[in-house]
Amino acid sequence: MELTSWFERCPIVAVLRGIRPDESESIVAALDAAGIVIAEVPMNSPDPLGSIRRLHARFGERMLIGAGTVMRVEQVDQIARAGGRLIVTPHADPAIVRAARALGLVAMPGFFSPAEAFSLLDAGAHALKMFPAEAASPRVLKALRAVLPAAAQVVPVGGIDASNLAPWFAAGASAVGVGSSLYRPGDDAAAVAAHAASLVSAVTAARSPAP
Repeated sequence: MELTSWFERCPIVAVLRGIRPDESESIVAALDAAGIVIAEVPMNSPDPLGSIRRLHARFGERMLIGAGTVMRVEQVDQIARAGGRLIVTPHADPAIVRAARALGLVAMPGFFSPAEAFSLLDAGAHALKMFPAEAASPRVLKALRAVLPAAAQVVPVGGIDASNLAPWFAAGASAVGVGSSLYRPGDDAAAVAAHAASLVSAVTAARSPAP
């Protein structure tokens, strides 16, 4: 399935930093029930590959599961072997993008400047992670949209929650990445379900045509 199709289903990327393998299935089941279909397990979480293996076995093709905070090219193969299909980086590294593309994975590298954005698109990035979004603004994204290719997918990540996501979509975000306002270590599935429902409702409202 093309990344655009995943975003059409639900334009939220769940960032599950700190999640453990033993809780990963119940947490992601809560996301799935709320309609969130994309989730990343950051590589600085406890046993991230273990979580990805469990999630791949449980959710298979129904969700787009992968890894975040991918820092090295060699991690891409490890993630693919665990069943991950999404590679997200915090930084602009075209080599990681090319490695992901070579294995048929979805590449969403991080950028903060126009130069980084264009170099990553040239390397074949499927989407661009605008990070850290809290250090920029929707106005910055709108300005970038004026020069980026129309088909470029931009996903702001950092400091985004149900109360402030609407301006990002108005500025041209294809999706948003959400971390601590969706899941923090120690949250159980019920808490995540409540957070997810609030976020999905806010996204639906943000994307609804004005009356």
